[in-house]
Amino acid sequence: MKKATLLSRPVALRPNLSTTCAAGLALGLLLSATVPVAAQTAPAAGSTAAKVTGRISGVVQNAASKQPVEFATVALLATGSEKAVLAGACDEKGAFVLGNVPVGEYTLAVSFVGYQPQRVPVVVTAERLVLELPPVLLAATATQLSEVKVTGERALVESKVDRIVYNADKDLTNSGGTAADVLQKAPLLTVDLDGNLQLRGSSNIRVLVNGKPSTLLATNLAEALKQIPADQIKSVEVITSPSAKYDAEGTAGVVNIILKKNNLEGKSGNIGAGASNRNAYVNGNFNQRRGKLGLNTGLGTNPFFNLAKSMARRTDYLGDNGQSQLLQTGRFRNSGWGLWGNLGLDYDLTPKDVLSLGVQGNYRGFLNDRQQYTDYRLFRPGQDPFVDAYNRDIDTRDANGNVDVNLGYTKQFTKPKQELSLLGLYSVNLGRTRYELDQQRGERTDYLERSRNDSRNREITLQADYVQPLDSTQTLETGAKTILRHVDSDYRIDADSLDGRGYRPVPARSNEFGYDQNVYAGYASYGFGLGKKWTFKAGGRLEHTRIAGEFRSTGTTLRTHYTNLAPNLMAAWALTPDHTLKLSYSRRIQRPGIWYLNPYINTADRRNVSSGNPDLRAELTDAYELTYTTFIKKSSVTFSGYWRQTNNAIESVARLVPGSELLATADTTRILYTTFRNLARNSNYGLSAFGSTKLTEKWSLSGNMNFYWRQVSSPALGLSNSGGMFNLNLNSSWQFEKGWSAQFFAFANSRQVTLQGRNSGYRIYSLGAKKEFWDKKANVVVAVINPFNARLAFRNDLATPSFDYENNSYFYNRQIRVSFFYRFGKMDNQSRPKKSIQNDDQKQGGGSNG
Repeated sequence: MKKATLLSRPVALRPNLSTTCAAGLALGLLLSATVPVAAQTAPAAGSTAAKVTGRISGVVQNAASKQPVEFATVALLATGSEKAVLAGACDEKGAFVLGNVPVGEYTLAVSFVGYQPQRVPVVVTAERLVLELPPVLLAATATQLSEVKVTGERALVESKVDRIVYNADKDLTNSGGTAADVLQKAPLLTVDLDGNLQLRGSSNIRVLVNGKPSTLLATNLAEALKQIPADQIKSVEVITSPSAKYDAEGTAGVVNIILKKNNLEGKSGNIGAGASNRNAYVNGNFNQRRGKLGLNTGLGTNPFFNLAKSMARRTDYLGDNGQSQLLQTGRFRNSGWGLWGNLGLDYDLTPKDVLSLGVQGNYRGFLNDRQQYTDYRLFRPGQDPFVDAYNRDIDTRDANGNVDVNLGYTKQFTKPKQELSLLGLYSVNLGRTRYELDQQRGERTDYLERSRNDSRNREITLQADYVQPLDSTQTLETGAKTILRHVDSDYRIDADSLDGRGYRPVPARSNEFGYDQNVYAGYASYGFGLGKKWTFKAGGRLEHTRIAGEFRSTGTTLRTHYTNLAPNLMAAWALTPDHTLKLSYSRRIQRPGIWYLNPYINTADRRNVSSGNPDLRAELTDAYELTYTTFIKKSSVTFSGYWRQTNNAIESVARLVPGSELLATADTTRILYTTFRNLARNSNYGLSAFGSTKLTEKWSLSGNMNFYWRQVSSPALGLSNSGGMFNLNLNSSWQFEKGWSAQFFAFANSRQVTLQGRNSGYRIYSLGAKKEFWDKKANVVVAVINPFNARLAFRNDLATPSFDYENNSYFYNRQIRVSFFYRFGKMDNQSRPKKSIQNDDQKQGGGSNG
């Protein structure tokens, strides 16, 4: 009898044009159809071979990067036949095990979408029943066209075990937009008209760029997302159940924006330009690798412009049976420009030791010119009405600059998947805000005001991570991290009552604020397999936080510290190779970022005043999720049920206060003061479904539906609110002949429930067409956004026993974009292991509060 045949070296395949794309079902059928799929096929009962069986194990890797190919299909074929004796799928580490293998000669067939199939001869004998094969290497399907390498096409949206990936570079309608435009198309995410980001109805999200934090994102997320051009984004990862390796981030999860970059040998680059009736952009990238040294650099700019108008009504119910009414109408114009640049270097000390350095910078200048009319009327029994009517011209100038410097060292050991990473980050953000206010009553100017707010946000982070495989089914991950944050905010108000004394400081509305937040964390995570179908992962993260704040103008100080344990558990059950069930639990801590803490009082509208709250404490959230994923004829469907419970939740709270309490005036009429407080208990219960398929070889379709119930209550205020909500999106793309393609996107978001009221929903849709030429080195894209709706309306309603408030905003939204893209150079695939710091522990700010 022949001895077992083992491969002496890994086997790789030459690239060709074949891909494994296939036609599927429509999205509606995907979300309702059930197709049984057989598990491993056992040998016939009573056969001689069934009496003696063996075991075959191995790992499937990318031929270029040597990284695992997750969930590749593995089939054991009888020699000379295409009939599968046994079949299975790799786990998230690319590992597979086929048990109960009868003695005999076989062909091991391995395949996965985007790779060329591989076949390996295998012989099982009575003398050699247990075979551990060398790595099976799969090469990406690719072909060389002149100097451009075109790889196997990825789906627009991919569903993985722990995340959903939206491949933004495959969406034509993104060209010329910003990160905010891209994120609103990713499954489970919504972006409102102010640019505020939510995941499954929660704004407690940590947003990373290339897996790295940024002080730019920590300061004002809504504005920061407008600084990242869409054309620089490769993909968006939505992680709903972060493991212990991530910072104990909080309720919703992590969103990781992956920018385009090259780890390739040779020289290449690209340039792009575009314009629309609302913005324009010009950018370029250059990449070079020679031997052990790699370089990546880019530079771009993007001016923008928009018009809007608003109308607000408020009725105040006063304690003496009095009542006041406020009417405000306004028009404003937003304009500005952004500049960004990056430089990345990596050097291979050895084939398994990589040193990397990255520098990324952003600058954004923002101008807001607003004209607002205010009519305030106070009615008291037995008194004549008090009327206060005036116009205000408010000019706001905002500048924001950010620099991130990352240094990393990664070492891979001889044992597969054993790895050590040492990482460091220095990040600084400088902000400067100015406004000038001119108030007129009738034809006469009677009041002038000006303000400045200078801020500085600095982060220093040190991190170490170690991965130790214990055997083929067990892995231990450990690490430690320190984050040192320092924030300064210096704000000043000067007022001129036109009494001949000129501008004079207003001490009651001015202060200098300093804030330190240091986090010390350690984690351990253990993953293992049980049998052939069960996978478990359990871990815990211990974090100690120390906070020190100081109002330097008044001498007021703030000191606090706390320690939190954040456990997490995950269990996955592979019912069959094409059907997986996953259950997860995690506890997260959500610290308020500077946007929520900054005590700067914004009094540009003296009837509606807002500020942050430096006394905020961290939130704690328990999150549970059950997910079912299935593949139907190479189409995928994912269903999820989830529950998130947040105690001590941070909510925006509005209340009426006398004007003299916040303003340097003797005016005792009521103003609406909005800030943040730890007041609420917030629960979200939801169901979501995502599916993707190919209706034909050239027509792809994907979509997401998310329905959830939110219940929020505050015993301290005696308030509660609840309601059902949903969001939906749909992506469809067509490939035509001669380099033509087209894409359609639609999104709808329902009204949102808040502690004191509701925010209205909205919808967005777009259509784009692309023409490729010059051997696919260049393309032109034309896209239209909301062509049948000139404006988007956004309504915010607040209702309390003391007041009713309604605010309607109308943003110009109809847009047509034309963009051009050209790539040059020649690169060969040379992937290298890299790591970067991920700070994902702070609650993000956005919108106009604080």
